Amino acid sequence: MVQGQQYGVEEDHGPMDEEEQDDAGSSSEDEIISMCRNNLVQQQNFILQLVSILGMYSDNYFLKLPKRVTGDSGLDWVHETLARDSQCYNMFRVERPLFYRLHNTLVQRYDLKSTKQMTSVEALAMFLWIVGAPQSVRQTDNRFRRSLETVSRTFNRVLRCLLRLAHDNIKSKDSTFAEVHPNLENPAFWPHFNDCIGAIDGTHVKVVVDKSKRIPYLNRHRETSQNVLAICNFDMRFTFVLSGWPGSAHDMRVFKDAITSHHHKFPHPPPGKYYVVDAGYPNCPGYLSPYRCTRYHVEQWHNGPPPQGMKEIFNHAHAKVRNVIERTFGVLKMKFRILLNMPRFSEEKQTRIIVACMALHNFIRDSRIADREFDACDADGNYNPMPSSSSSTWPEDEPLVEDVNMNAFRDELAHALFH
Repeated sequence: MVQGQQYGVEEDHGPMDEEEQDDAGSSSEDEIISMCRNNLVQQQNFILQLVSILGMYSDNYFLKLPKRVTGDSGLDWVHETLARDSQCYNMFRVERPLFYRLHNTLVQRYDLKSTKQMTSVEALAMFLWIVGAPQSVRQTDNRFRRSLETVSRTFNRVLRCLLRLAHDNIKSKDSTFAEVHPNLENPAFWPHFNDCIGAIDGTHVKVVVDKSKRIPYLNRHRETSQNVLAICNFDMRFTFVLSGWPGSAHDMRVFKDAITSHHHKFPHPPPGKYYVVDAGYPNCPGYLSPYRCTRYHVEQWHNGPPPQGMKEIFNHAHAKVRNVIERTFGVLKMKFRILLNMPRFSEEKQTRIIVACMALHNFIRDSRIADREFDACDADGNYNPMPSSSSSTWPEDEPLVEDVNMNAFRDELAHALFH
């Protein structure tokens, strides 16, 4: 019997009396009924779960609550905030003239438009308020008196405009690097570093990821982060950024990806020019690293004796030149504090937010409009709005390969500085 095989009952080819046949038929019917009942219960449980999920989704995105009539609208609050200089800077992280210049640029060149429900001014203010504090989508819903759906859609709309801006302004203005930056004319550096065109380093931005992806994103501080590689010049402008790598990736691995997979966008140094890098990168043509196993990090000089010997004197000068990227990261993260506490967005969206904040950073710097963080850095060459991160070291699983000619060049600079 097929039914007997299916349900684990042994076959018996001998004759059956009527009672046995009735018992067997009854048993099979009972099992079928039991299975049907179990299937029905499972289907009912699934439907209940589905209704609950659809209900929550509807509450968030489809159910339109009665229009709020008490209190100022989001646009009223924006205009009131823009009217007061200190409030404008505290809420939107930019000065009022900069806000309007950014708004006009995004409208005229990067397709930021008003909609029937919201002006472009309110949309930009909403985005800056979220990335500056940072504020969650629900806090934004409460402050601007908009639905969660509207807040999310508006944030994405402004984000797309800023990514178009990033394509145009996160790059070097002079690909030949012909001019020596005035900062390098400091007697402490001149003429030893006059061929330096900027600094390269990685910075970790805390992100939120699913538990299944947590391990690759854990950095050495056991926090989930992205390791973001960036290049900046001595104007504290970003000229290249590569975001998206998980926090466990070493700086050297991200660097290799930048100069190979993204070589068409990477601003390779011309012959005779170089970037300063820390000990986590190779000392090779175009990239000048410090002496290894020798005091280097800026904090070590502040809290210890002055540099002694040729290698320490070189490392001290090298660290002061490279400190520009630490200070640039500090300004970026203090201004756009979403980079210190990223909300639960998708991984791809978190990556895009990092790039958008760098585009905003460059726009502010290029505008030459007074800015508190940048002004403090310009007034004091040692000022860093955030504590410097510890410099990286060479990866243990990577064989150390350095260029003989670049090592000789470093020795020549060190000898000149020492004497």
